[in-house]
Amino acid sequence: MTDAPEYTPPKIWTWEADNGGRFASINRPVAGPTHEKDLPVGKHPYQLYSLATPNGVKVTVMLEELLALGHKGAEYDAWMINIMEGDQFGSGFVDVNPNSKIPALMDHSTTPPTRIFESGAMLLYLAETFGEFLPTEPAKRTECLSWLFWQMGSAPYLGGGFGHFYAYAPVKIQYCIDRFAMEVKRQLDVLNRHLADNTYMCGDEYTIADMAIWPWYGAVVKGLVYDAAEFLQTHEYTHVVRWTDAIAERPAVKRGRMVNRAWGEPESQLLERHDANDFETKTQDKVDHGDGDD
Repeated sequence: MTDAPEYTPPKIWTWEADNGGRFASINRPVAGPTHEKDLPVGKHPYQLYSLATPNGVKVTVMLEELLALGHKGAEYDAWMINIMEGDQFGSGFVDVNPNSKIPALMDHSTTPPTRIFESGAMLLYLAETFGEFLPTEPAKRTECLSWLFWQMGSAPYLGGGFGHFYAYAPVKIQYCIDRFAMEVKRQLDVLNRHLADNTYMCGDEYTIADMAIWPWYGAVVKGLVYDAAEFLQTHEYTHVVRWTDAIAERPAVKRGRMVNRAWGEPESQLLERHDANDFETKTQDKVDHGDGDD
């Protein structure tokens, strides 16, 4: 192992605001708002304040899947929260999510409106509200929720652990990268072994467990986050790759991935979503401007 400078923790930790690499400007050891800013409210029952990171994609995919099944009550406005600009610390956002993390969701179909924070809670809330994507038979429901909470507990090791030290940390520390790469590969093996005998996370039924896990682990195996597919040799997890590709082909998933996305090819971005026609407009723009074959 490469020698690293010896570090002895001080008796009392103090915050060094500039120590944190790419995300130093938005990480801090205290909660609460930094400025006053109201959130916009559109015309639909659900108001989503988010960004197309894996956690945000979970919810937009769920909403698009519900709409694809004909649940008009799942219509939503999606407002982009620029986390690099500190939008998540505005007073309005903190009122919805005191943890200042995207996504945040308000259900205006209730009186008073209901706030929901944490992406897993949103998936469960929507599944129970509309009676979709969550098995009703007790054993299957429990299996689904077990995988949902597996994702919520495992992903921080993937993102905040491996992703941070491999892709974002200002200093490459071999011990940290090795430690979290080992854990991510173990998690991928957990998924691969399970998916060897199951079409989806809960057998043949596509559920909120898939919607929770796919944006994180599907993105990793396809090299869409952290640029680490070769490093982790993700092609070896053949059942995860098969499952990833199958979900990626769902029309609602394709739409959900676009919402609140501010990077990638222009035709893959939909900064805000207020109506289903917004996707048609993006498709027409692609036709009008050419699809890159000219």
